Order: sequence, then C-alpha cells, then structure tokens
Amino acid sequence: MKRRRRKKLQRQLVERAGWGEVHTLLRAGAEPDTPDRDGSTALYRASVSDRVENVRALLSAGADPNLESGTGDEGLPLCGAACWGHRTTVAMLLDAGADPERREDHGQGRTAIEWAEAGGYHDTVDRLRAGLPAR
Repeated sequence: MKRRRRKKLQRQLVERAGWGEVHTLLRAGAEPDTPDRDGSTALYRASVSDRVENVRALLSAGADPNLESGTGDEGLPLCGAACWGHRTTVAMLLDAGADPERREDHGQGRTAIEWAEAGGYHDTVDRLRAGLPAR
C-alpha cells in the first residue's frame, strides 16, 4: 500500500473510532495501533467515547490495550473508559489484558482506578479491582 494511502487510512481510523465505524477501514488495511500525526490511537478514542463495537473490532484486529495515546491530554484506553464510568468498555479492555494498575503519562499519572474513583463511578472501581491480580 502506498504511504499516502496508509496515512489517510490511519487518520480516518482514529477519527472514526470515536463516532463512526471502523470495520471497513480495518479491512482496507488500517493498522489498529498506529497513531495519527498527533499521537492519538483509535482504541483510546473508541474507549473514551464508549464505542463498544469499535473497541471490540480494534481489539480483535490486535490493538494493544496498554498502548498510551496522545501527547498529554489523552492516555491509556482503560483510563479513558474508567474516567467516564464506561463499564462495558472497561470490562472488554480488562479481558483483553489492560493493566488496571498501569499509570498514564508514562508512569507519572493516574491509574484507571484513580480516574474512576475521582468520577464517583463505584461500580467501575469494583470491576477494575476485580481485574487486579491476586496478591
């Protein structure tokens, strides 16, 4: 695939992840983890927008649930979903291997549990804690 076409597909994938559908773009060759020119990833956009079908499609296509998005005002897909209490998306990301103890901002920010607590989403906090490894 030509470089220009690939960039266009990636830009469209990230844009549509939060409001449209991504299946067609993935079938056309868009890469699920490749960020757009601003560093945003499709999985983060789908997760923060609670686009469950897009999250499912991106994870099925191999998107990494622990890949950080953006350059500061975005972050981890699990944190994006948790801060808004998106329970189904949180469960899907945990099932795909998202780490509930991982901190955003390259280890300097909040965890998904801290985001959910700050938003008062107690049922999401409970689901995140259930996803923690036994100690």
